[in-house]
Amino acid sequence: MCMRVDHQFGLIVEAMKEAGLYDDSAVFFFSDHGDYTGDFGIVEKTQNTFADCLTRVPFAVKPPKGTPVAPRVSEAMVELIDFTATAYQIAGVEPGYDHFGRSLLRVLAGQTDEHRDAVHCEGGRRIGETQASEMQSMSANTDTGLYSPRLRLQITDAPPYHSKAVMTRTRDFKYVLRLYETDELYDLRRDPAERVNVVDDPGYASVLAEMKERMLRWLHETSDVVPRDADRRW
Repeated sequence: MCMRVDHQFGLIVEAMKEAGLYDDSAVFFFSDHGDYTGDFGIVEKTQNTFADCLTRVPFAVKPPKGTPVAPRVSEAMVELIDFTATAYQIAGVEPGYDHFGRSLLRVLAGQTDEHRDAVHCEGGRRIGETQASEMQSMSANTDTGLYSPRLRLQITDAPPYHSKAVMTRTRDFKYVLRLYETDELYDLRRDPAERVNVVDDPGYASVLAEMKERMLRWLHETSDVVPRDADRRW
């Protein structure tokens, strides 16, 4: 599958070059999520788990000619919403709405690798929120389908399969707030594989408090965006 994706992407790049569009184009290559590929004895993915193999995916950028760039692999912490912010700035577009993406042009230019101090993820659903389940996918896959075991778990409200959760990750720690199950805290310096949940360890009480405060500030900052255009009724 990886070889096929590489091949198909190569066809696009070659077509752009043949059309004389490659040099002046911005090219972004990334995935919407990673997969478990045997990690923790699990395959594929779920929507409310936030292990690095699911959330820390490569993001390759080739800016257009004339954009300052320092070719390298950066360890900057980036969120998917930074893609749109970067595309807006390259294209000179004012989107006309408030968003929370941050342009990556300073990272691309090599001016910084400290893009964000934390990144965030959300996933899962509330009990009874059937409109967010995968009923259509299940109806398209019989009980003998390849994905039927996972899909059966994702359409049930029985815990702990698909409940709502939020993650805040810094370079050193990862905190997961779960609506119905036990929260998680991992010391990524000592436990990069996230195997030991230290959320109840008294020695991490101050870290837990700091991560909860960091998550609260993010949720508060991004929770209520007022449209810029007034409602026509007024």
